[in-house]
Amino acid sequence: MILPSLENIKEAHRRIKSYVHRTPVMTSTQINRISGAEIFFKCENFQKVGAFKFRGAMNAVLLLKEEEVREVITHSSGNHAAALALAAKMAGMKAYVVMPRTAPSVKINAVRDYGAEITFCEPTQKAREEATGILMEKTGARLVHPYDNFNVICGQGTAAVELLEEAGELDILIAPVGGGGLLSGTSTAAKGLKSNIKVFGAEPRNADDAYRSFTTGILHPSVSPKTIADGLLTSLSELTFTIIRKNVDNIFTVSEESIIEAMRLIWERMKIIVEPSSAVTLAVVMENPDVFRGKKTGIILSGGNVELSELPFNQLS
Repeated sequence: MILPSLENIKEAHRRIKSYVHRTPVMTSTQINRISGAEIFFKCENFQKVGAFKFRGAMNAVLLLKEEEVREVITHSSGNHAAALALAAKMAGMKAYVVMPRTAPSVKINAVRDYGAEITFCEPTQKAREEATGILMEKTGARLVHPYDNFNVICGQGTAAVELLEEAGELDILIAPVGGGGLLSGTSTAAKGLKSNIKVFGAEPRNADDAYRSFTTGILHPSVSPKTIADGLLTSLSELTFTIIRKNVDNIFTVSEESIIEAMRLIWERMKIIVEPSSAVTLAVVMENPDVFRGKKTGIILSGGNVELSELPFNQLS
């Protein structure tokens, strides 16, 4: 199995930099005071399509364009779907997207607005993969997997490269983990640039398959996860599991209450919109103050595509 390298990620960065936003790195004096850490937020909620996923999708699509591929396909609950739809549109390709029928309407609408053809399925990994396979046979479209894809992982790692360029020497870097594409790219970039940096994954306790896989050394599937962090429902792949086991120092899990509290803290103190899957990273800091106190900590805010009509804050009353 060939794993991505720092040089692969730097090549991806050169390839996509004229297509993606160089998102801001922000700080909050109040959140630093509350957490006891010095936190640098890489705001991928300001990325095109509102999530880091555009980096990986754009990198993969540009490489496929060089092969003269005309049609691409994926399955995704939302952010990667929108990312591939826009990347394909920009590259002059047709995109097919398989989405679970339970996907948030804000994400469904975005995919449709970017011109992709949507097929809905039941909200299970098996249903997603079966529907995708059928469409691939019918259309001949090339699969761009949300995370089990070398070129997608390289694209995702470019966010960490930018963060480390701007924030300088970090002690710790945290990224959310669902399928593991972002954490794989982040850890590869971070360890390549600074070997002694600690890289942590952040995961909902109600969808802790990556944590269980990491701690046992055996790849565990995601089975009936029930979390507000809808972007972190998928299982690791063999590729992302291998990279994470090689590069990541630990994976922390957090409660649903902590995710909502962290999300509200970012909205209130930083005045920016993030989705629950983004807030998982700050929730890790808040739940584990002794680990982060006094540490210069980078956090990747993965996206900001939240259903505004169903905000979770009142659940804490």
